Amino acid sequence: MQESHSLSAALEVRDLTKIYRIKGSTPDKEALKGINLDVPRGSFFGLLGPNGAGKSTLINIIAGLVNKTSGTVSICGYDTDASMRAARSAIGVVPQELNLDAFFTPREVMEFQAGLYGVPKSRRRTDEILTAMGLDDKADVYARTLSGGMRRRLLVAKAMVHNPQVLILDEPTAGVDIELRQQLWEYIKDLNDTGTTVILTTHYLEEAEELCDTIAIINHGEVVACEPTETLLGKLDKKNVSMVLSHDIEEVPAYLANFDAHLSHGRRLSISYRPSETEMSEILKAVTDGGLTIVDMTTAEPDLEDAFLQMTSSK
Repeated sequence: MQESHSLSAALEVRDLTKIYRIKGSTPDKEALKGINLDVPRGSFFGLLGPNGAGKSTLINIIAGLVNKTSGTVSICGYDTDASMRAARSAIGVVPQELNLDAFFTPREVMEFQAGLYGVPKSRRRTDEILTAMGLDDKADVYARTLSGGMRRRLLVAKAMVHNPQVLILDEPTAGVDIELRQQLWEYIKDLNDTGTTVILTTHYLEEAEELCDTIAIINHGEVVACEPTETLLGKLDKKNVSMVLSHDIEEVPAYLANFDAHLSHGRRLSISYRPSETEMSEILKAVTDGGLTIVDMTTAEPDLEDAFLQMTSSK
């Protein structure tokens, strides 16, 4: 089997393009515009972007479900064209769509999938995975009787039957309740801790910020950011300070006009500022010099939602 040179990468994407040819006078749609991406082995990698940004197209190309227009994709060193079988065996994909046979039980789904991947019966982990997904008590009922959240957890279980080196999760917790979502993530984090590379797309940005060590943001078919999560957040030159005053005031005082200040509930004053331009001491001095007394104060650092909005609204 032919292997690529970058053995340190779980996923390597080079100059990947996808153009959807549209009949008639409607212009062709360029869904991916020369994507370059490296996902290190063992990482918990977030792939984020607004609807229509190209995330699902990229995942479907990686999974072999959509043909690329040009470029290359390698999974764990295996080129998806030259070593298609090895590349596909290295990944497990949890799609957004609930594509399950309604008349299979979860146990049958798992056993059938394991058989497709050639997993010997002695090495199958059907019960272990179903228990981890909270489906052990539903193992022998028809999939059509499962709730939407249970079906989504069964898709996650199905993707893990062959112990893939790379697990791709496309919106895995949509419709899953909070308690079972936490159970799912505990299991996924354990897999990641033992070496499985996890690639996650999600609209729950707080999940991505908590779980992912590296995040790529795609917008309009292009990678607009790809950095360690802490580095990405550290580049946001923005902070917010919220102060509770000793008494109500009717409006933001004129002497705070140079600051981005907002008043709520009469005595809560919020000020957004850029640390590169303004020191906290300047804000506090302006407030106290104006005769206001602060009885409580909290500061807030930028989060992934701030980074996401900044990266996706600039284009």
